[in-house]
Amino acid sequence: MTTLKQTVPHQFSRILAYGASRPDLSVTNDEIAGPINSSDEWIRQRTGIVTRQRASENISAVDMAKEAAAEAVKKAGITGDEIDGVIIATVSHPYATPSMATLVADSLGSKCAAYDISAACAGFCYGIAQADSMVRSGLARNVVVVGVEKLTDFIDNTERTISFLLGDGAGAAVVGVSDTPGIAPTVWGSDGSRWDTVGMTHSLLEIRNRDFVANPVQEGEKIWPTLRQDGPSVFRWAVWEMAKVAKQALEDAGITPDELGALIPHQANERIIDQMVKTLKLPESVKVGRDIVDAGNTSAASIPLAAHRLLEENPELSGKFALQIGFGAGLAFAAQVVVLP
Repeated sequence: MTTLKQTVPHQFSRILAYGASRPDLSVTNDEIAGPINSSDEWIRQRTGIVTRQRASENISAVDMAKEAAAEAVKKAGITGDEIDGVIIATVSHPYATPSMATLVADSLGSKCAAYDISAACAGFCYGIAQADSMVRSGLARNVVVVGVEKLTDFIDNTERTISFLLGDGAGAAVVGVSDTPGIAPTVWGSDGSRWDTVGMTHSLLEIRNRDFVANPVQEGEKIWPTLRQDGPSVFRWAVWEMAKVAKQALEDAGITPDELGALIPHQANERIIDQMVKTLKLPESVKVGRDIVDAGNTSAASIPLAAHRLLEENPELSGKFALQIGFGAGLAFAAQVVVLP
């Protein structure tokens, strides 16, 4: 009887390089405070955000994803025909199908496997977990993972729970074969009992049904789906539950907090970041990603954007351990320790 062939696994994987695409507009708190009856002081105190980066109307999520991916691929020193997979983490691609990933793969000169995933603010860490498994199983040698959002396409500027937090952008990483362990086990999961804590105001079916003559759209009524959240519930969940996930990721990686070079959390709220630093008892030597101050909350893009900036500003972090942790709508979460390129 003939025995099936299988791929030959690679023992280890690592992140080879990061790339980033930051949009063209910087929006201050004063510019957005009026419609939500707020102020610069209120927004800074509760979120840490001073400005957020947003893309002009003519710049798409696909444009930013392509730019970030191209930089990561160039820095990794590989070509399009060496890419075996492209994974896009996003919630703001305006098409349910086809995927954004196939467009990005094509822009890189690759016809590799390509697909999108929807895990919101945890999406990039989900993508890294999948890329790590693809490489170590032998299914791939190099996988491009992109977290990208143009959240401003889905914002109601008068909505008070989330609109003032959000920005746009893209961050990318190339995961490839390594001689030593570069990506520790991922701690991930979800809590569907809190499914409606963060999400959209309308489903596509609800919008379609408003087109019927029997149920017309009223003058001034907004039916375009926009983002909203139960902010206090998200805050409590992130502060209390994600510290446990972070500790488990460190334990599974076999390291202690004082061995970290960096903490790169999802940029949801600077108060959440501060509490995580305190709960983990991180020493001052650990660099902490705080991209939120002038980039805002960019959902799936926030971790790779923060990592890209940390490495640019602190090149000595290369080769050191970083704990990255994402959490958001779903509610979904994921964390892993990686060796920085």
